[in-house]
Amino acid sequence: MIRGSSRPALRTAVGAVLAGLMLTSAAPAAPRPLYPTPDPDVFYATPADIDTKAAGQVLGVREQPPLPYFPTASVALVKFRSTNSQGRPIAATTTVLTPRDHSSNAPLLSYQHIINGLGTRCAVSHALYDYDPNLLYRAVPLLNTMLMRGWSVALPDHLGPTAAYGAARLGGMITLDGLRAIRQVPSLGLAESPLAMLGYSGGGMATAWAAALAPDYAPELRLVGAAAGGVPTNIVAMARALGLSPHPMFGLAMAAALGLEREYPDRLPISDQMNAAGLAVREAMTDGCTLELIGQGAMRSAAELATSTSLIDDPHVWEVGAENSLELFDGIPAIPIFEWHTPLDPLVPVDSIDRTNQRYCRAGVRLHSELYPSPDHLATAVMGFPSAVAWLDARFRGEAAPSNC
Repeated sequence: MIRGSSRPALRTAVGAVLAGLMLTSAAPAAPRPLYPTPDPDVFYATPADIDTKAAGQVLGVREQPPLPYFPTASVALVKFRSTNSQGRPIAATTTVLTPRDHSSNAPLLSYQHIINGLGTRCAVSHALYDYDPNLLYRAVPLLNTMLMRGWSVALPDHLGPTAAYGAARLGGMITLDGLRAIRQVPSLGLAESPLAMLGYSGGGMATAWAAALAPDYAPELRLVGAAAGGVPTNIVAMARALGLSPHPMFGLAMAAALGLEREYPDRLPISDQMNAAGLAVREAMTDGCTLELIGQGAMRSAAELATSTSLIDDPHVWEVGAENSLELFDGIPAIPIFEWHTPLDPLVPVDSIDRTNQRYCRAGVRLHSELYPSPDHLATAVMGFPSAVAWLDARFRGEAAPSNC
């Protein structure tokens, strides 16, 4: 086990990262990841003295324009210090929705939305104002029900300032540091609030990692529970099940490859293993969000864009995969967990989810798991959200958590 250490087609994305684009037959070369264009909004900039800040320390707060689809909420953007996968300080952001009739220290839920993108503009804090249909149709009705309950809702930009798509552990740390920061903002009135987390698929990865990391990384947080569905708990298993055939969603594969290279430049020099066609696609995708990524990579493959088709295992590749696979991380949540998935999931290895649940149960975690007979990954999210929110509501009320271990 490793210690201390989304969207559909995540299996393809992560698999291609680990099994296809990191090829061992070429001679080592200096890594040269292509980072996104810096956010033009100076609020997002990293302060020069970030090395002097503590994890979760507030770096700035800005009142945001009201959002018409959240008519009962005010909006604030909080910038804070977090940590990347190399242990270095980074500046991250989270958006906070506060209900109109907010009571001091009322519940605070951190909702980790699925973010598919390599550009800074793909972050949730921008997508909210760009009227992203994926966010509006999937998240807005759900979040409005929470606001009506009197909860404040945080939406972290959990891919970080370099849009490191595919880096699951990073998302967990950013989620926790966002909660730390929000509690320090007096105007939000959340200093003593009970805290919980929710997410599905890629957002579920950030949620589940935050729950597992919290006992060591943020033990002071008053977390009452986490609900995570459709979580890819073992990206190594995903990789080993993937071939090199063309795929309509290969654009997300390429995005995950480039995102992980940004987060692990010294261990995943993926760009140095690409041929001219691969580098051209990389250039075109650098700042892309979902539709651009899918369009650029549709029906391509790692074999087409790489300098070799060697599948010889490189230990560095699998180490990075293991470090971002929850099943292989020996940390145990100290809070109750609600988990849901479909046993028919075509994208996520269900046996990895089951093994992770079993390990948590053996460790004494109060875990409640629900199965939905759906053959579609995203449909399962919709099916499970009502039960997840009801479960979270009970945790905020202080009721004992059920377990079906």
